[in-house]
Amino acid sequence: MSTSAPVTTPVTVIGLGPMGRAMAAAFLDRGHPVTVWNRTPSRADDLVARGARLAPTVAEALAANEAVILSLTDQAAVRDVLAPAADGLAGRVLVDLTSATPEEARATARWAAERGAARLTGGVTVPPSGIGQPESSTFYSGPRAAFDRHRALLEVVTGVADHRGEDPGLAALYYQLGMTMFWTAMLGYWQAVALAQANGLTAADILDHATDTAASLSGFLPFYAARIDKGEHQGDVDRLAMGTASVEHVLHTHADAGVDTALPRAVADLFRRGMAAGHADDSFSSLVALMRKGE
Repeated sequence: MSTSAPVTTPVTVIGLGPMGRAMAAAFLDRGHPVTVWNRTPSRADDLVARGARLAPTVAEALAANEAVILSLTDQAAVRDVLAPAADGLAGRVLVDLTSATPEEARATARWAAERGAARLTGGVTVPPSGIGQPESSTFYSGPRAAFDRHRALLEVVTGVADHRGEDPGLAALYYQLGMTMFWTAMLGYWQAVALAQANGLTAADILDHATDTAASLSGFLPFYAARIDKGEHQGDVDRLAMGTASVEHVLHTHADAGVDTALPRAVADLFRRGMAAGHADDSFSSLVALMRKGE
């Protein structure tokens, strides 16, 4: 029986905000040699105490290891941090877990390739508390060879490393799809809480109802996904006209309670536009086409 120790590939982590710190800690937990760099060096103190090496410059951080995790604020920060050390990018695999739009991800990938580096886009689907957990996942896209070579490292970040294709914009797209749903859904919850409070109820009072409502969405998504992909928006199970009446009631309920109406008004406006476009008797899924065209 083999008793060889698991491979512990050395890795560099650039950027020690909450996410970067969680990643560096996860690598240390698994026995990987870790080099770190951050604009404010003191953020590395506890990691250094655990065995990480603090690089005094970005150039030295890049020189330390082939695999470099980037966890910065945005793509402008990525360029700002790496540009002065661009001569040291050749041969590096940049695993960029910094938030980006798809087009920004593609632009940074081109910039890195011009300097001899391979860049993987990553879209982490969990907060810092989920880093290092086997059930957590991250979308990746970019050079498959680079992904395969460092997959073991990526599976330390999150147990599931999901490569979606060579296009560096794809992982960013999947991430933004999730964020589109998350932020909008959470704002819907905040709106419900505000309405509840205006009527003398607390967030705790409506928690069970809110939880049940959110859970019910999982049944609607596959039903409508199949129809949308077929272009089927017949009003056999719901009609936009009925939905419009409902969202108008939601809007007026908020107005009557003196609650901010910006969000429900935006929803009502979208439904009204669908009605004006002639979809009264169609399913409210017909709004997808309206939204896609940005009309």
